[in-house]
Amino acid sequence: MVYGAIEAGGTKFVCAVGDEKGHIIESIQLPTKTPDETMPSVIDFFKRYELKALGIGSFGPVDVNKESLTYGNITSTPKPGWRDFPFARTMEQALKIPIGFNTDVNAAALGELTHGAAKGLGSCLYITVGTGIGGGAVVRNNMLQGLSHPEMGHILVRRLPSDSYIGKCPYHGDCLEGLAAGPAIEERWGKKGADLAGQPEVWELEAYYLAQALMQYILILSPEKIILGGGVMKQSQVFPLIREKLNELNNGYIALPELADFIVPPGLGDQAGITGALMLALAAE
Repeated sequence: MVYGAIEAGGTKFVCAVGDEKGHIIESIQLPTKTPDETMPSVIDFFKRYELKALGIGSFGPVDVNKESLTYGNITSTPKPGWRDFPFARTMEQALKIPIGFNTDVNAAALGELTHGAAKGLGSCLYITVGTGIGGGAVVRNNMLQGLSHPEMGHILVRRLPSDSYIGKCPYHGDCLEGLAAGPAIEERWGKKGADLAGQPEVWELEAYYLAQALMQYILILSPEKIILGGGVMKQSQVFPLIREKLNELNNGYIALPELADFIVPPGLGDQAGITGALMLALAAE
């Protein structure tokens, strides 16, 4: 018997089958089109296996309140066709197995705590910086949620006075995501981040905004490890800049650990989300 896992992103779905130790047996990637186009292929993949349970880490916003009538739904996403989609219920009806459901970034945080960079700790924060910015947290070995799940990409940050860019977020304009996600980098500088590696002013500005966000997360959540993933963070030159600016912002207020060990890339690489989704399946069994 094996477990199923879905890491559902705004650009692609990763579907995998694995075991209780987080080992991936088989995985596929599918483009995120509309539910009518994407979900039949997702279901067909999992029907080839006798699964004990399925874990889903989904792009959001989603309803993670198990007492809610819309639990397991994608809610107010701007992604065409996915608003109010009953994700968990669709998979439960198709496969007739228990379903674990949470955000993609909470799943990634869980994966990193269980098998990655935060293994052996009781808390961690996972931030993805890519097409959007999202954050997930595990606190005392439990994924953080309450009224809803964390929406860490939409916090407000102080603008650099010389930055006249209006922001890309369709809801808030110049929130963190609107100023520092991949599409904002491309619109501000006229090229994708991967094509701007040799321009230090790009990454100084990126670090300026991300360090502010991390300072706020540290003050509120006090994580034992911060893991920065996503496409933008593949530009490894931004890590030391973030650490430097965070140190300046902290100004000795909190006794922080060695920042090179505290703010790190994912130990699981691109497998953090799908590994966490497998852990959601184990918990749902």
